[in-house]
Amino acid sequence: MSQQPKSEKDPIQAELEAALRAADKLDFSEPRRGPGGVHGSGKSGRRGEGPRRGEAQRGHDLIKGTVVGIDAPDAIIELGPRTQGLIALSEFDEPPSIGQTFEFTLNGQKDGLWMLSRRRARALAAWNELEPGSIVEGQVSAVNTGGVELSIGPLTAFMPASQVGLGHTDNLQGLVGQRMAVEVVEVDPSRRRLVVSRRRVLAAEREELREQVLGHLSIGDEVQGRVSRVESFGAFVDIGGVEGLVHVSQLSHRRVEDAKSFVAVGDTVRAKVVKLEDGGKKIGLSMKAMEPDPLAGLAGRYPPERVVTGKVTRLEEFGAFVELEPGLEGLLHVSQIARGGERVRRARDVLSAGQEIPVRVLSVDAEKRRISLSRLDERGAVLGSEEAVDSADLGRVMGETQRPALSTNLGNLFKKAMDRGQSGKR
Repeated sequence: MSQQPKSEKDPIQAELEAALRAADKLDFSEPRRGPGGVHGSGKSGRRGEGPRRGEAQRGHDLIKGTVVGIDAPDAIIELGPRTQGLIALSEFDEPPSIGQTFEFTLNGQKDGLWMLSRRRARALAAWNELEPGSIVEGQVSAVNTGGVELSIGPLTAFMPASQVGLGHTDNLQGLVGQRMAVEVVEVDPSRRRLVVSRRRVLAAEREELREQVLGHLSIGDEVQGRVSRVESFGAFVDIGGVEGLVHVSQLSHRRVEDAKSFVAVGDTVRAKVVKLEDGGKKIGLSMKAMEPDPLAGLAGRYPPERVVTGKVTRLEEFGAFVELEPGLEGLLHVSQIARGGERVRRARDVLSAGQEIPVRVLSVDAEKRRISLSRLDERGAVLGSEEAVDSADLGRVMGETQRPALSTNLGNLFKKAMDRGQSGKR
């Protein structure tokens, strides 16, 4: 495998190399029979020729032969002119027929006949066909130190735990018996060493899927997906093999402090694409954009001087934010919290989060999406207080200019107000 400068080495590659160093201690010298995944002939001898000198001792070259007879429990193989061999019928997946041609390896001679092997021939052919980067299919056969073993044709391969999936896999034992496509990472026939990775196959599939999805995705598109991860700053949504992020500020028109309090893994949500950056690697989504805008028709619903009851949601040094309806907040400035004679330095000295209070609409700026509120009535009295009630009575009386008892009523109100002031000083 190619080596990168230490300062530039991919962390995933470093993790793989560490696992491979641990795999050096494992023994895969004896191939194990298993489900197929690699097929073909590989390197072979020339048809019609017998074994060359030294082949019986090496046992590593492939040679072709034709079945010319069956003498249970063996088959008689013609390897060339006046050259024959024997092989056990048990080495065939199914009983061979006379005239069929196969590849064999040589395991020495007995009584003038070559002893042949099909299992070793298939293993050698498989080794010859494998190369780094090729995709093969295998079946997980066992869990080993640091990873799992796979049967790939007649070969046994090792897959480090870090290469089993895109993320961490806790239960390696649960993979035993599963078939999967893997990428060949390292092939060393001399050491009987075959290392594979499922992670690389999954990463390539994910990238291909990403390109397909992005090819049909534009800003403004509405999508549906499943929440795959939730962090305090937002939720990741799988929209068909590709993840997009719904930032906490885009979850709802209502104020959400922690995404975990609003959505959970597995939730199905609808969102609008609001950002596509870095070639589609960063996809920004908005669930808020799918909700009705609470500021639509705002001026008609909250005309100046309207008095409503709202809930204090946040307290700042300069004032308090009051929720008038879900997703709609107004600002109650610190100067509008108490009457002029009572100086309030901090909103939290007078109000608390979650408290419900009556407020009066001062102004609405639909363009800037702002609502200014006051806790005081038009005469400066705190809404809902006895002072505000008396102030309202006073205003009503002042407006009844046609009634002869005006002076009496007015005098009574002034007297009542002064009496309350005197009692407050005591």
